Amino acid sequence: MPVKYSFDPSKKHHLFVGLGLAVWIFIFLYFTEPLDVNELTNTEKLMYLPIYGLVGAMCYISMLPVQSFLYTKNKKQWYFTTETIFLLLFMLLGLLLSRSFYLYIVMKGEPNPYTLGYYIKNIYAPAILTILPIVIIGRWSFGKYNNKKLEDQKVEIKGVGTYENLRLFFNDILCIQSSDNYVEVSYLDNGQLKKHLIRNTLSTIGASFPQLLQTHRSFLINPYHFKQWKTEKSKLIIILAFDIAIPISRTFQTQVKEHLHSTTK
Repeated sequence: MPVKYSFDPSKKHHLFVGLGLAVWIFIFLYFTEPLDVNELTNTEKLMYLPIYGLVGAMCYISMLPVQSFLYTKNKKQWYFTTETIFLLLFMLLGLLLSRSFYLYIVMKGEPNPYTLGYYIKNIYAPAILTILPIVIIGRWSFGKYNNKKLEDQKVEIKGVGTYENLRLFFNDILCIQSSDNYVEVSYLDNGQLKKHLIRNTLSTIGASFPQLLQTHRSFLINPYHFKQWKTEKSKLIIILAFDIAIPISRTFQTQVKEHLHSTTK
C-alpha cells in the first residue's frame, strides 16, 4: 500500500514556497559566490542573481498544474511516491530553465560556455543540493499544518469503555443504525463506503450530534447524503448515497419531511 505524505493542496501556500525559494537562491548566490560570481561587481550581482531566484520561483510555480493533476489523479491523496515524482520533475525543469538562462542571457555572445556535463556536475548539482532541502521543508511544513487543520475539523463518535472511537469528518457520516448494545456507523473513507461498530446507544449519539436526523427508532441519517424518496409496500423510505435505503417510521415522518424539504429547496 502506498505511504501517505503530508501535503497541502492550497495554491496560496505554494506561492509562498516559490517566493521563499527565490529569496533563498539570491542569498545563497550573493554570499557564497560560487564559481565566477565573485568576478561580478555588486551592481552586476544585483542585476543577475535575483533573476536566478526568479527562475527558481518560476520553475516551482510552473509545476503547480502538474501537482494539481497528480493530486486529482490520486483521488485527492498524496503519497511519498507522488512527492518523489513531483520533486524529480521540478529538478528536471529547473535544469532546463537555469541552463537556458545561463546560455542565452548570462553567456550570450561569450565564447566557451561551460559544457552541459560540467554545468550539471559543478553548478546545478551543488545548487540543487542546497535548494532542494528548502523546498522539501517548506512543502512538508505546510502539509503538516494542513493535516492539523483538517484533523481539528473532524468529529469523534465515542464508544463506551475501551472500545475504539471513530474520528472522521461530519459529512463523511452517512447513517448510524442501532444494533443491540452497539451502533453501526456507515461512513466514507477516501470515497469508499465502510462500516464500524461502536459500543454506544443511538440516543446518546443523537444527543451528541443534533445535526443528524432521526428517521426511525433504529436509524439516524446525515441529511447531507439525501438522494430521493421511495415508497415500498406503502412504507416511506429514504435513499442515501450508495443507494442505502433507510426506513421512516410514522413517528418521524413529519419531522423528516419538513427538515429535508427545507434543506433541499
